[in-house]
Amino acid sequence: MPRALPTCNQPTWNSTGAALLLGFICYALPWSVFAALPIPADNRSVLRIQGSNTIGATLGPALVRGLFEEQGLNAIHLEAGAVDNEQKVIGTTRDGRRVTVEVAAHGSGTGFSALQDGSTDLAASSRPIKASELSALAALGDLQSREAEQIIALDGLAIILHPGNPLGALRIDQLAQIFSGELQDWAQLGGNRGPIKLYARDDNSGTYDTFKELVLSAHETTLAASAQRFESSEALSDAVSQDPNGIGFIGLPYVRQAKAVAIAAGDSQAMRPSLNLIATEDYPLSRRLFLYNQPGLPNPWAKALVSFAHSPRGQAIVAHSGFIAQTVQAITIVPDSGMPETYQALAREAKRLSVNFRFQQGSAVLDNKALRDLERLLAYLKEQDKLRQKVVLVGFGDAKADPARAELLSKLRAMAVRRELARHGVVFREITGLGDELPVAVNDAEDGRIKNRRVEVWVY
Repeated sequence: MPRALPTCNQPTWNSTGAALLLGFICYALPWSVFAALPIPADNRSVLRIQGSNTIGATLGPALVRGLFEEQGLNAIHLEAGAVDNEQKVIGTTRDGRRVTVEVAAHGSGTGFSALQDGSTDLAASSRPIKASELSALAALGDLQSREAEQIIALDGLAIILHPGNPLGALRIDQLAQIFSGELQDWAQLGGNRGPIKLYARDDNSGTYDTFKELVLSAHETTLAASAQRFESSEALSDAVSQDPNGIGFIGLPYVRQAKAVAIAAGDSQAMRPSLNLIATEDYPLSRRLFLYNQPGLPNPWAKALVSFAHSPRGQAIVAHSGFIAQTVQAITIVPDSGMPETYQALAREAKRLSVNFRFQQGSAVLDNKALRDLERLLAYLKEQDKLRQKVVLVGFGDAKADPARAELLSKLRAMAVRRELARHGVVFREITGLGDELPVAVNDAEDGRIKNRRVEVWVY
């Protein structure tokens, strides 16, 4: 369920009309708004956002509204666009000028196409940029750089069934068999006899791209032609919830009246799409939500929205919109016999934080999310007085022929995170590596190995 936003101080204004924030006392990090942003004299839109339906339906407009509030705009409201899945966020300045941001949500791929032809300022995407898109947009700069690639939220793909379907868990390989049409009756999966009806997002959807990459392509299958396709996340979810034989995939905020099942990757434990498991990106079908912009950000409103999305208030809006914020929180882990003994001891005595550090592909360099998470983690440790002898880093990795090598590499990953945090005064209680223990993904595919190469943070 969406959570209500906390009550915080409101901005005051100086004589020039620039917003000055007194300080959001309910957040761990300070947030200072930009000076009043420029407004075109001809009343054209100040910002155009194109791409993901997952982002554009609710989250994108909500973040724009939050930025408008920071800018002191009044009468903020939404207006429907000329076609479905397009809308405008509109506000009014104190002197009566109209400010408009256009949001078009036709799928992640359309955002990158719009960046290429210059018809958008920000591309919203519910999957990472593809190599082909990166090449096509090379003239704009490096869209995988920290300046251009912004992870604004986390989400999980929920596999949804009719509420009356008795099945409670599925493996990813079974999903591939189902959505490719290889399995066509629920009785083949231990359910009630009946034909399996497939519901899927359309080809422009980042949700579909993510499902295709994590499920179909990973098992060298394609989506069955019989699948009913949807541009709208809400419409797909409602259709599944009304079809006793239906199955579909959807972003976590759009489960609605359907039933979400637990998912297992290979031999890993089946996991339901929960806030904590998605926050740590352990859930097998978790994903990142992105805004991509041209490096240098020629549009000041684009720069302001990106900064606002990363801010504590922006992340509160992420949570309020039903997605997973990247705010660092402590999580209690219940030890069980399937964990290594050292990990069980850690779970009994300490708490895990809701952040995992991961790395660029084929590299020991932290990825763009990890670089932002360093800042968030440092702020949390300072606020909670955990800077000295309170932090444990636990590295993990993929399987190697030599278990000792896997353990060494996992500890080296933890040491890479240690180096970054130690520069800011963190003194650690322990640094350890557990090799290929506790995998969260299969190790026979590169995407799975990358996900298993991670560093957890625990605090006493």
